[in-house]
Amino acid sequence: MMFELHTPRLTLIPLNQAHLLVWHQSGRKDLEKILNLQPNPWKLELFYEQETQQALSNYWIPQTAKFPLDYYWYTSWEIILKDSSCSVGGIGFAGLPDDEGATEIGYALDEKFRGKGIATEAVQALSDWAFQDPDLHKLRAETPVDNVESQRVLEKNNFQKTGYKTIALEVPLQVFTWERLRY
Repeated sequence: MMFELHTPRLTLIPLNQAHLLVWHQSGRKDLEKILNLQPNPWKLELFYEQETQQALSNYWIPQTAKFPLDYYWYTSWEIILKDSSCSVGGIGFAGLPDDEGATEIGYALDEKFRGKGIATEAVQALSDWAFQDPDLHKLRAETPVDNVESQRVLEKNNFQKTGYKTIALEVPLQVFTWERLRY
């Protein structure tokens, strides 16, 4: 049986090692087939597309192999719209809470489905699930300074802006840093 989180409009499914390998080796179409989803090719900006592919190869696959019992903290969760049974994006964490009781949350949403409150609903559901872990005290996030929509998602989910930094990429990226504390 597959673990799922449900909201009024969404189902969130954490991808296990087998799911990730299908995605990596055969593509999203085959992943959608094994999850019994309607096809929906994601439309993402190049940065998010590259970040997703890099995470798939270099983080989610090796980390879910290393932590099979705690894979929920190391994988991408599919964001599925219940009414159309299609995946509209992904969300996940940067691992189990660290020594400070913190981990990072990140998400990407298909451009066709933005501005409808879906990311806000997904962040809320996954944050609420994560804060059930007694070791988690703080969720962190980063948003590009020009991504106002993503900043609103975090604000609606009680994240506070904590700073600003530059991520050293081929084209350096300025981001705001965010935190949400356990209530």
